Amino acid sequence: MCTVCGCAEGEVQVEGHDHSGGKTHNHDHGHSHHGHEHDYGQGPAGAHAPGMSQSRMVQIEEDILGKNNQYAAANRRWFNERGILALNLVSSPGSGKTTLLTRTIEDLKAEMALSVIEGDQQTANDAERIRSTGVKALQINTGKGCHLDGHMVGHALETLQPESGSVLFIENVGNLVCPAAFDLGEAHKVAILSVTEGEDKPIKYPDMFHAADLVLLNKIDLLPHLQFDVEQCIEYARRVNPGIKVLKVSATSGEGMPLWYQWLRATQQMTAVGL
Repeated sequence: MCTVCGCAEGEVQVEGHDHSGGKTHNHDHGHSHHGHEHDYGQGPAGAHAPGMSQSRMVQIEEDILGKNNQYAAANRRWFNERGILALNLVSSPGSGKTTLLTRTIEDLKAEMALSVIEGDQQTANDAERIRSTGVKALQINTGKGCHLDGHMVGHALETLQPESGSVLFIENVGNLVCPAAFDLGEAHKVAILSVTEGEDKPIKYPDMFHAADLVLLNKIDLLPHLQFDVEQCIEYARRVNPGIKVLKVSATSGEGMPLWYQWLRATQQMTAVGL
C-alpha cells in the first residue's frame, strides 16, 4: 500500500514475468535484488488502520521509499554501465504524453536507438501504440497502483534489454502525486503539462515540478482557443523549482519539438560519455 495516497499495489503485471502467487525469484541483469518477494513497495497490512499513530505512518513511508531507493540505485548503476539515458515521463492523464512520445519516436528512431517501458493501471493499449512505430516497448500494468517503482522497472529491464548507448523512455502512470516520490533510477524526470490543464498545476502539485528537470508545455497549438497564461505557468514552475527548464511544444503540429529533440540529443551525448 502506498502511504502517500493509499493505493493498493498487489496486482502488478510486467510483460514477460509470471507474478502468480507472489513467488520469490531472482533478478539477473546486474541488480542485487536476489530472493525478494513481489510486494512492489506494499506496506504492512493495516497500514491505514484506525488508531495508527502518525509516527508509525511516517516510519512505514520511510521504509517503503528506502526500499524503493535501493532498487532505483541498482537500476541507475545498470543504466550507467551501459550508457543508457533513462527518462521518467510524468504527467496528468490526458496531457498528450503518449502522443508526444510516439511523435518523438517517429522523428528520431532513424538516428538513435529507443525503447519504452509503459506504465498504466490496465490495458496494453499504449505499449501497442509504441510497438506500431517499430520500437520495442514493454507494458507494466499496476492494477490499483498509481505509480511505477524501481522494483517494477528492474523486472521490466530483464525482458526489454535496451541497447547500450540508447534512450529509454519510462512512461509513468498518469498522476502528478505519487510518481514524484518514487525514483526509478532515471537520469531525469520530464513533466508533460498541457495548456488545457490550467497554468496553476505547478503550484498545485509542487513535489512533481520540484522533482522534474524539464517541463514540456504541450498542446500549444490550442492556445488561441484557450484562456491560459503561459508566462504565469512558467513563473509558477520556476517558483517551485528555480532551475527547471520549460519547452513549449505541440506534439500535434510539431511546433517546438525540435527544441525537445535538441535537448534529447545533447543529454544522450553526455550520458554516452559518462558525464
